[in-house]
Amino acid sequence: MSSQETVSANEGTVVLDVDRRLLIDGKLVTTEQTFASINPATGEILGYAPNAGVAEAEAAIAAARKAFDTTSWATDVEFRIKCLDQLHQAMLDNLEEFRALTIAEVGATYLNTQGNQLEAPIGIIRYYADLLRTYPLTEQLGEVDIKGQKHNRWIEKEAAGVVSAIIAYNYPNQLAFAKLIPSLAAGCTIVLKGAPDTPLITLALGELIANHTDIPAGVVNVLSSSDVETGKIMTTHPDVDVVTFTGSTPVGASIMAAASASLKKVFLELGGKSALIVLEDADFGTVAQFAAFSICSNTGQGCALTTRLLVPRAHHDEIVAKVAGMMAHVPVGDPTNPKIYMGPLISEKQRDKVDGLVQRAVEAGATLVTGGTRIDPGYFYTPTLLANVHPDSEIAQEEVFGPVLAVIPFDDDDHAVEIANNSKYGLSGGVLGADDDRAIAIGRRIRTGTFSVNGGNYFTPDVPFGGYKQSGIGREMGTAGLEEFLQTKAFATVVK
Repeated sequence: MSSQETVSANEGTVVLDVDRRLLIDGKLVTTEQTFASINPATGEILGYAPNAGVAEAEAAIAAARKAFDTTSWATDVEFRIKCLDQLHQAMLDNLEEFRALTIAEVGATYLNTQGNQLEAPIGIIRYYADLLRTYPLTEQLGEVDIKGQKHNRWIEKEAAGVVSAIIAYNYPNQLAFAKLIPSLAAGCTIVLKGAPDTPLITLALGELIANHTDIPAGVVNVLSSSDVETGKIMTTHPDVDVVTFTGSTPVGASIMAAASASLKKVFLELGGKSALIVLEDADFGTVAQFAAFSICSNTGQGCALTTRLLVPRAHHDEIVAKVAGMMAHVPVGDPTNPKIYMGPLISEKQRDKVDGLVQRAVEAGATLVTGGTRIDPGYFYTPTLLANVHPDSEIAQEEVFGPVLAVIPFDDDDHAVEIANNSKYGLSGGVLGADDDRAIAIGRRIRTGTFSVNGGNYFTPDVPFGGYKQSGIGREMGTAGLEEFLQTKAFATVVK
């Protein structure tokens, strides 16, 4: 296949370079073995990515270790700010190339690339460059008298070391920036591995860093691989200090177990099964629009999406009818078309999983109101609404990662809170109602790391993002996201 593909986008035709390389120790390299990246909107091969194995992973880790131990990257704050500024400008300069690649490889719609798929994540670079200009890396504690002798104490924040970062396919730009940028701001070096379903977009970021910034060789290393052994090396190697992962809860648990042997710092952003609670005084038309378009955002492939719709039992049928009507108006189709809201799922495997969960939900007693069908070619699946769902059923408990909304009736506020908290996950949630104070009070009872009241948007670079329970450990973005990559050292001197 040619190394270039022609992709239609809003600005016209973009010639898309799909011939990508690994970034290891400042060099762009390839491998003998490759694996295919598939365009999910067509089911056709988009390009081939280098298939990094154990040798490449070990070389990348060695380069990161050497760069951390032998260069001034960890201590030169002004230089790090300069390099982040360069990367921010390079992303702006190459925005349309990244947009075309994101649409082609992720199946993200053009509309979505104007938000969380691409343009919004670029703001993460600007945020951390600015934060680094003001963040207090040193804190003076002052003098203390201990048995007649004065001692001066202070605290310094230091880079945590070498980071292994493994990301998922659903928001490859957002997920890469949320790990890469704060780790670089903190002074860490990093090995970043893209998802096997979306390798090219992450490799493009590595090439951008190599060609358009002064980031030293070895500070950033970028891999693509379909080999599970590559990920194992990244999470167990003795030269790795921090492991950060975004993906499924079972894989996150296995990574945590593997990394525990060497007591690495691990933080994880995992699954979710978030609930949107509708109060009886909410505007049901607004509810329908919000619920339908939220679940169809990124084709339902978002860990923080509210996939359970909790509604007052007396208004269940009315709300279901309104949501179904709104789902019928969600534009589904070619993601290069700027009028399309929802594109395909990432793969046939994922579509099979989604369809299987829907079919089993119906067998278990849920009502299929609309959707539940495949659209070919590509990996499209219609927006799907399931009503009268039991809160303990599989569809109400397991993460679907598709455009499937489960409607669950409740009797009163206490019952709604009980259902919302009846989950192994705790990533997000929301309430829609006429009274903000009542909605906030309910939100405070929900065991999740983020919460939206009447459509409030918390997903900005300055807000920490993460979950309770099996939705993860640690936080990304915000000041907390920087501090995940810092160590704390206490100093004391004798006052003479």
